[in-house]
Parts: sequence; structure tokens; C-alpha cells
Amino acid sequence: MILINVEEKDKWLISRWALTYRVGWEQILKAFAFGASDYSNFEILVDNQIVSVKSKEDYSKLEEAGSLSFRGISAILKVPVMITFYNQTDIASVSVAMANEEFSKADYEKFNKSLGQYLNSIELAMYR
Repeated sequence: MILINVEEKDKWLISRWALTYRVGWEQILKAFAFGASDYSNFEILVDNQIVSVKSKEDYSKLEEAGSLSFRGISAILKVPVMITFYNQTDIASVSVAMANEEFSKADYEKFNKSLGQYLNSIELAMYR
């Protein structure tokens, strides 16, 4: 993914990313399933509505919608994160809490280095 922009808002770093290709619902669900195990206090939102999912098998049963977000405390990044994918687009939104030194300000280069590889791994999972 390519970082489009990052800005500070209410103690969060809000960013937009461009995926390599437009993605459909099946790819979004694969990305979600890949990333889900790396979070505590995990929540899923479909079109901004919290959805209860009990098991990994339920992930693939989520009805197609305009967007899917997952959020929680990332075990990898060690901060609260929310990632939103938009159906049939090549755009993702990522919000990261300004909760440690690494994510203390909206520095494009530093933020890109901190998240780029992580988000590329999620994007690659869409095609497995």
C-alpha cells in the first residue's frame, strides 16, 4: 500500500492508503481474517455498525456491504488501531492512537516506515 496522507486529529493519526488494486468483498474478508488474530479488544464494523462474530468460520459469512473495519489493540504495533477497507475501491483508512513515541506526531516518512510493511502484509493476504 502507498501512504496518501496522514494527519493528527483528537489524539489519533488518521491516514489514507492506496492499495495496489481495487478490492472486492472476498479480498476484504481475507485481509480481515488474516489480521484478526493480532488484536485484543477486537471489534468488527460493517458499514460502521458493530457486528458480532464468534469464530473465524463466521468471517466469511458477513454480508457484503460498502465497508468493513476492524479495530482493537494491535499486538504488533502495541497501540489501538482501526483499519477500514471500502468495497470495490483501492482505498483504505487507518487510524492509530497517538499512544507511544513511535506514533506521537503526523510525520509522513516516519509513519510510512512504521506501518508500510504491516499494511503490505495485510494486502498480500487478500490474494492467498
